[in-house]
Amino acid sequence: MNTQTAPRTLLSDKDLAARWSVHRVTPWEWARQGRIPKPVKISTRCTRWRVAEIEAWEAKQEASA
Repeated sequence: MNTQTAPRTLLSDKDLAARWSVHRVTPWEWARQGRIPKPVKISTRCTRWRVAEIEAWEAKQEASA
């Protein structure tokens, strides 16, 4: 039996809030303002951010600091 799990490729607003130590609403506001990558709509009630895009954005922020 394979006990390995697939790598996560999508993050929720809760995931981003925990990752950045901000309120859950903050990633939505930042995305609306164009400060972070836009999320992708998975279904009518499910929206997520791509891990690769978030990591690239974070690397860019660190490089410019």
